[in-house]
Amino acid sequence: MTTAPTTSPAGTTVDAPPLQPLLSDALIVLRAPTQVWSDGTGDMGAAAVHGVYHGDVRHVRALTASCDGSPIEWISTAPDGASRVVFAGLLRSLDDTTPDPKVRLLRDRRVDDGVVSESWTVHSRVEHPIRTTLRLTLAPEFAQLHEVKSGHATARDVEVFVEAEKIRADAGAQGLELVAPGARVASADHGLEAEWDVEVAPFGSAEIGWTLTLRDDTLVVGSAAAPARWNAAAVAADAPDPRLSRWLRTALDDLDALRLVLPENPDDEFFAAGAPWFFTLFGRDSIWAARLALPLDREIAASTLRVLARLQGADDDAQTAQEPGKILHELRASALEIPGEGIVLPPKYYGSVDSTPLWICLLADAWRAGMPDFEVRALLPTLRGALGWIRDSGDSDGDGFLDYIDRLGTGLSNQGWKDSGDSIQWRDGHLAEGPIALCEVQAYAYEAALAGADLLEKFGEGRDADDVAFWRAWAADLKERFAATYWVETPEGRYPAVALDRDKRPVDTLTSNIGHLLGTGILSADEEAHVAQLLLGESMSSGYGIRTMSTGAAGYWPLSYHGGSVWVHDTAIATHGMLRAGLHDEARSVVDGLLDAAEGFQYRVPELHAGDPRTHSSVPTPYPAACRPQAWSAAAAVVCLTALTPAPGV
Repeated sequence: MTTAPTTSPAGTTVDAPPLQPLLSDALIVLRAPTQVWSDGTGDMGAAAVHGVYHGDVRHVRALTASCDGSPIEWISTAPDGASRVVFAGLLRSLDDTTPDPKVRLLRDRRVDDGVVSESWTVHSRVEHPIRTTLRLTLAPEFAQLHEVKSGHATARDVEVFVEAEKIRADAGAQGLELVAPGARVASADHGLEAEWDVEVAPFGSAEIGWTLTLRDDTLVVGSAAAPARWNAAAVAADAPDPRLSRWLRTALDDLDALRLVLPENPDDEFFAAGAPWFFTLFGRDSIWAARLALPLDREIAASTLRVLARLQGADDDAQTAQEPGKILHELRASALEIPGEGIVLPPKYYGSVDSTPLWICLLADAWRAGMPDFEVRALLPTLRGALGWIRDSGDSDGDGFLDYIDRLGTGLSNQGWKDSGDSIQWRDGHLAEGPIALCEVQAYAYEAALAGADLLEKFGEGRDADDVAFWRAWAADLKERFAATYWVETPEGRYPAVALDRDKRPVDTLTSNIGHLLGTGILSADEEAHVAQLLLGESMSSGYGIRTMSTGAAGYWPLSYHGGSVWVHDTAIATHGMLRAGLHDEARSVVDGLLDAAEGFQYRVPELHAGDPRTHSSVPTPYPAACRPQAWSAAAAVVCLTALTPAPGV
């Protein structure tokens, strides 16, 4: 890739480093595993993220529409759900001389699994015929997704085959075919081209269209074929707040479009983590999205459990971070390399410390929500294996707390949900050294131990009786040791530390991680109320959600990925815990800020946004590289609905 030259302070010319694409100003239309990123005109190529993606490959880098005889002056962009958008433009050079525009172009884009199609319609109100040529130009690329994300996108060599009204580009395991009825098609140095001669009668219209079919022989995921089990419009209509109604409509459309399956089990759906980088199975993300959305769809929780059960770890393999009983972190078609960071993740990667206890928690939640007994019983072997991992492998150094460390140095250095390299800091700003034992992981493990015991008692066999007693005693011991070990006192008050470091010292930064303790049972009722008040305090609450790190910490920065930003799902998890802890007023207070944030983002809430206080801005500040839509951010709207909907009889 060629980078633009920059000038150093000394006046010498240097190459600018490749940068991750910014996303906040781009438009996405999707149906996982296919997504299209463009500007507000529908054209692609001006921004680094633009293009047509299928699976983990960007098939098309640039795509433009043009009209001979007139520039297209785009005036509106109208999304219709997650998978359709209509762009409207004017063709004023083909118009008459009166003030009102009378010749317009509508560009209707639709995205399905492996298919992108557009219809272009010219509408005329002038008294004479219009003759013009419409042109589509696209540039195939076939760059790997991780190359695009790191700013290192490299186009692959392609073979091009031209037929009547059809053109095909082949790059080996990937390819595409453009079908353009009525067009002249050709291959040129600047890409593939289709041209239509169009004649519009006086006061008439004329329509042309094209379809782009994408192929990737390496895909390990596919789109869900069945319709979503919820009615987004009906759910939104019943929301008690108009902001929540609009957010739910957008969020549920996005969750629908983010549903994926594994080809060998096409009936078992799960949520892709998010766009554009995570159109695949992520253990933690898929579990949390299903858990937060559980009030609307119990079945996707059950199917997510089954998908992950089939991939449960069986061996001890440092290369993949696999261990017996461990639940998968990430599934890809090929190894994921992150240039400049020394990270190389294998296609099946188990580097997550929390996916395994969270799997157990989701199983218990789904059972309590009505998951059929025979489906729960079928997952008992996975449950036993997951509990076994907590007991035998989750604690790498034998101190009785679940922890993680990257054994080879090529995986993720942090393996909780805050997985960036600088996410676990001391209050003075220096990084904690591992093994790291995160506070929320102990809470997940506590909840999982008790839930696992309940499930074994209900569905298990005689041989499980000893394990039922063991896990209840184990949980009681963990709760006692957590209370004795994790609480710290700083100028910001008394609260649970974010983690223990390798020397068993509590890392003293005040963070949003403590919100994940709520409702798990690892805290007393008084401690839960105290933690909730800390999260609602000025240093943690931006007014648009809960910050990942307190403003009182030396490492705080509102645009830090995990060190001061606001993640909507993280705030929703704290809200979910407040509701379970009976802290309903506190939960509603948090929800009010989330609704203001949703309104500021036109109700498609991104992965995260800046932690700037609302007193500084009437709308939340974007984190410009944040993914959107993101499954667990979308599912946060369901938590808000639960918080604002009175329970029966209340």
